[in-house]
Amino acid sequence: MSYEPPTPPADLATEFVNSLNESSPDRLQDIARYAEALAEHKEREARLEEESNEDDIEARPDDLPDDVPAKATMSYPD
Repeated sequence: MSYEPPTPPADLATEFVNSLNESSPDRLQDIARYAEALAEHKEREARLEEESNEDDIEARPDDLPDDVPAKATMSYPD
């Protein structure tokens, strides 16, 4: 392990970096666990949203004839 402090990501706000630098090791471990859990949660949400969108596109009534295109729509005159 290096004796030099790690370099923060370039796009991390200075105020945030300063706050982290002032934190105790225990507090940093808590923040790291939270950040990891939050990242997993957001990835899961994004994956579920993507799957939901795919399901919407692929959803098709079972009572359509086989020769109806998947993206066919019906319109009614006003």
